[in-house]
Amino acid sequence: MRSEPQASAYSPDPRIATISEWIGDAVPAATFPKHELRFRNDRWARAVGLDDLSDAQWVAHFARFEPLPDNLPQPLALRYHGHQFRAYNPDIGDGRGFLFAQMRDDHGRLLDLGTKGSGRTPYSRDGDGRLTLKGAMREILATEMLEALGVNTSKTFSVIETGESLWRGDEPSPTRSAVLVRLSHGHIRIGSFQRLMALDEKDNMAALVAYCLETYPGGEPPADAPGRDEPAVILLHQVVERLADLAASWMIAGFVHGVLNTDNMNISGESFDYGPWRWLPKWDPRFTAAYFDHGGLYAFGRQPEAVLWNCGQLAIALRSLAESEPLVAALDRFGPLYQQAMARRFAWRLGVESQGLEADTALIQSAERHMAESGEAPEHFFFAHRAGRTTGDDAFARLLRGYRPAADADDAFWRQSAPPGVLIEEVERIWSAIDEHDDWSALDDKVAEIRALGRHLGQPPKPAGQE
Repeated sequence: MRSEPQASAYSPDPRIATISEWIGDAVPAATFPKHELRFRNDRWARAVGLDDLSDAQWVAHFARFEPLPDNLPQPLALRYHGHQFRAYNPDIGDGRGFLFAQMRDDHGRLLDLGTKGSGRTPYSRDGDGRLTLKGAMREILATEMLEALGVNTSKTFSVIETGESLWRGDEPSPTRSAVLVRLSHGHIRIGSFQRLMALDEKDNMAALVAYCLETYPGGEPPADAPGRDEPAVILLHQVVERLADLAASWMIAGFVHGVLNTDNMNISGESFDYGPWRWLPKWDPRFTAAYFDHGGLYAFGRQPEAVLWNCGQLAIALRSLAESEPLVAALDRFGPLYQQAMARRFAWRLGVESQGLEADTALIQSAERHMAESGEAPEHFFFAHRAGRTTGDDAFARLLRGYRPAADADDAFWRQSAPPGVLIEEVERIWSAIDEHDDWSALDDKVAEIRALGRHLGQPPKPAGQE
């Protein structure tokens, strides 16, 4: 079974204040007409010592954004640029969110509390800085399911309905509003480095590299890696390892992020910022999540390519601190690291013991063909074949019979008729109950089902590139 987040004392550590002069702008939070607490994640509040807050205190900190003790005195909207669908955009940054607080968990990791829908900032452009309640509900489902499936993801920490009527072109309007707080392992993005490159801020680039190496510690580059003692090269090796693992974890989850721009890629290797996401209804590499992704740039099967391209943009930004050769050598590791992560994570989700990279890769390829030919959704595939269960006689079944189970297939959980899922039809069903009847029971039930899935899948593989 999976271990739960462990209780920790509140341990504030607003380290970003050391670079706040050039990484962000102090901003006020919006004033909302209503504060109705809809979701509080006490599992993860416990890990940062905030689970003992009363509901009134919770609202004060996570809707009115009164500072937490000994933390950031004022929220910080972070500055960054980014490639959006491969077009460079210097006019972005935290446009409807900010960094609110930083603290340590029971393992000593520095964690951030950041927001979505907390009001306008200098980077809002023509936006209103708000978030729809439906968007907040969708992020709850995305983060809960990804966490259950072993993906290194931000956690939805709080959702508070705010009583405004919002107009949006991609959903029926007016619609209800909310402010969301997420708990994550950092908010420094590839786009943060791109901005410093564009502005020729070499000293700040070096300072940001140092901040990331200290804040998000990871392993050393391979012994034969050129330039392995240079800070910028070390950081790129760590980011490549983290993001190769992240891409693999999305693929094994059957998840389509939808908007893999460089401003949506965290240096920590953590998945975050969920907009038009989808889970695969069937195995289809061409499946896209965003209705505006007309060319399929971020289609399911192109996600590893997109992540590698983004790593390349980080390498370009780091060229002000290091030569090309050692940076290219770091990028060249992405493919092998991705294949290793695919094998490790596939065996974990299937509940079988690995037989080595070559055999595991053959099993994955056979599984993909099986799903493509059968039209079976990945969630049903993994559920049906958990711990090596199979009654078929196709190529995948024959390969699977050679694997030893690493999990208990007889557990009653795996004998249910179907696994919990969050395909788009289920998301819309849950939202309809909230929107039409203010009935949150379907969401509560779904979160409970998803967390049960996570417990029965057991302890996931440790995210790569972390100390």
